[in-house]
Amino acid sequence: MSDPLKELFPVLARRVPRTRLADLPTPVSRHNVNVGGKEHEVAVKHDDVTGKIYGGNKVRKLEFLLRRAADRKAKRIATFGTVASNHALATALYAKSLGFECTCFLSHQTKTPNCARVLNMHLANGTEIVRFGGKRADMVATMRRYLQGREAWAIPPGGSNWLGVIGFVNAGLELAQQVRSGELQEPEYLYVANGTMGTASGLTLGLALAALDTEVQAIRVTHKFVANRQAMRSLIAKTATLMHMLDESVPTDLANRVRLSFRDDFFGDGYARTTEEADRAVEFAEAELGLVLETTYTGKALAALLHDLRGSASNVLFWNTYNSRALPASTELPDDTSGLPEEFLRYFN
Repeated sequence: MSDPLKELFPVLARRVPRTRLADLPTPVSRHNVNVGGKEHEVAVKHDDVTGKIYGGNKVRKLEFLLRRAADRKAKRIATFGTVASNHALATALYAKSLGFECTCFLSHQTKTPNCARVLNMHLANGTEIVRFGGKRADMVATMRRYLQGREAWAIPPGGSNWLGVIGFVNAGLELAQQVRSGELQEPEYLYVANGTMGTASGLTLGLALAALDTEVQAIRVTHKFVANRQAMRSLIAKTATLMHMLDESVPTDLANRVRLSFRDDFFGDGYARTTEEADRAVEFAEAELGLVLETTYTGKALAALLHDLRGSASNVLFWNTYNSRALPASTELPDDTSGLPEEFLRYFN
């Protein structure tokens, strides 16, 4: 099991302990592809296989977040997302594996083929599913109703607070070790979907800690009130400051060393709404890279990579954040719908 954070920054690792959930390091593959009439090598970091229960980028964050909940003697985990949220599902599955109860506050989204399957996975897992939305006062009242007096620990959307970001600081250090061991050359550009900003923020900090010159291309896939430049700079700065406070060997100017390009140009018309570029990227991924992607997150990130390869970019790495573990659930409406908010029946055919 890989733990470069512990190897390189033992004081920090001791002060932010983790529960081992992920199978690390995740592998890297290299592919020769033709894009724009030119031959290119595209490296892929396979975070789709981070864990046996459920893959994807959320597992790295949950190692730290669920450990903190256990240390605080919580009995119930609460988190937030949309109906088909990978974060909410991953949190619910891993919380149960560690003996927690779980409440997921879910909001509406554009209907996608995966919505019904994810809801059925929650039902099979025993997740308490709560319809979440409306005015701020309504949402606060809903949280109080379901969490007050239940010894709950709340994890933010995407697991993207400073502690969750540490999971991807570790991931950046992990990639640097793979570069130095010869598994791949140091990428000039790293492409990753940017939803709640925790993954991309952690990668920029981890790569800066490892003194790699790789520039992270953070491809925005959520609305600007969720992901924006100012909020991302703040998250990076806060995480870097807390890391130094916990371990003085972390450079004081770490946040100023990051190499980051925040990209708005592939978002399209809205969250979970596909674009022509994302559709083509998903098809390309399956045909040329052997990857199954989706159009909400990873398809848009790969679309940016392919666009840049048609220009002057080269020596690129795609960070696959999408779970590739099979979900043993159907898309059919279950016989017993008592665990579903009535408004969520719309996501079944």
